Amino acid sequence: MKQLPSHYRRLDGALADLPVEEPMLLTELDGFLTGVILCPDPVLPTEWMQNVWGIDDGGVAPFDDPIDVQWFADAVMARHDAIVRDLDRGKLQPIFDIDERNGDVLWELWIDGFAEAMALRPDAWIAPTDDASVVEARARLSLLIDVARQESTLDSMELNALEVEAPGLLIDAVLRLDASRPRNGIAAIPIPSPAKVGRNDPCPCGSGRKAKRCCP
Repeated sequence: MKQLPSHYRRLDGALADLPVEEPMLLTELDGFLTGVILCPDPVLPTEWMQNVWGIDDGGVAPFDDPIDVQWFADAVMARHDAIVRDLDRGKLQPIFDIDERNGDVLWELWIDGFAEAMALRPDAWIAPTDDASVVEARARLSLLIDVARQESTLDSMELNALEVEAPGLLIDAVLRLDASRPRNGIAAIPIPSPAKVGRNDPCPCGSGRKAKRCCP
């Protein structure tokens, strides 16, 4: 990945440290947030943040300190708002990983994140539309998702050609969808509080001691 501003590097590190089996890293988060923003059926932050944290619906944020919860949510929402601002200016600046060996753009994780956002409202993404530009954009994104998942029927020559064109096709498709996006504001994220630990409960640090005799 190219050198990023420090706040994005810190967010990438926080994502990698989440106590889940497969954390959503920064480039995947970037695609996911873009998909959330463009979803034809709005998704509230209280729902999509569950995917970012990697927890089931109704769970609590995987942090012991409420300050960490708020910092993480603020950092994610700041990137969300930056994408919205870019789209409002008719631009998209996706965060892609770059292969340091040859400079290739590794766009597949980004589109995986976008596909995860689509899965939140699958029916909305296939709803009939008379907008030919939206139909074209959906088709391009579906093709890129299939290629990223190695589910495409393209032959090797077609795949090689697409690999070069994919970042540009992806950006063009997103901008086409954004042109039809309703400009409705979404309220700030209500952040679930971490579960309270009683004085006689096991300490969250994992020591096995009671909370009152371990971490204050």
